[in-house]
Amino acid sequence: MKIVVNDLHFKYNNTKIIDGITFKLEDGKFYGIIGPNGAGKTTLLKLMSKILKPAKGEIFIGNKNIAEISYAEIAKVIAYVPQNSSFYPFSVFDYVMLGRIPYLKRLQKESKKDREIVENGLKFTDTLKFKDKSITEISGGEKQRAVIAKALAQEPKILFADEPISQLDIKYQIETLKIFKQLTKQGIMVVCALHDLNLAAMFCDFLILMDEGKILATGNPEEVLTEENIKNVYGIDVEIKRDKFLYILPKIL
Repeated sequence: MKIVVNDLHFKYNNTKIIDGITFKLEDGKFYGIIGPNGAGKTTLLKLMSKILKPAKGEIFIGNKNIAEISYAEIAKVIAYVPQNSSFYPFSVFDYVMLGRIPYLKRLQKESKKDREIVENGLKFTDTLKFKDKSITEISGGEKQRAVIAKALAQEPKILFADEPISQLDIKYQIETLKIFKQLTKQGIMVVCALHDLNLAAMFCDFLILMDEGKILATGNPEEVLTEENIKNVYGIDVEIKRDKFLYILPKIL
């Protein structure tokens, strides 16, 4: 399922946050949205998730304008992993079952199929072993995997994630990005706001570089992560190295 964004604008208290953005995203790819704090990454993800409404412009999910798609239908297509999640003392299994809400009528009990989908999400994220534990009692990295399992329980075609690795140690950062990469092999589009440029270069198929609400560059990591682009956007001098993956070293001396 493709996404088309056309001349998108968004303001907050008369301040431009998104300023005339246009781009297309395709099925089964891992997209990274990069840029400094305040670039508009989170706002863009929320606009594409219909959490926010644009001041101007259009977003198409498949062939439908997002403005014409109900929130119930959006939840069956798009899953959103926020930067910070709130947790109540549910078991991990019951927490992940919340992802099935778009498919259940009011007060309807979950079916065998719903439970199987939840178990599959737990297996995929390696959290099945925690299913009976309270989600408030597991580690931060384990919580993040449970959040992703809950998103997968929605059976999405598109997964948006806002800084999903920013509070994790390097082990869980890598594990989380590996999960996203595996999802793209199943045909799911993953769009992820990231701060770590080296991990973005390692895992993402395509990067969108933002600054001050505008897109400054798009393309594969080698096309976007140039010394000139990083200097212009982040204001630092770097050296670009290439081995198995492209990686960036700041010039600190």
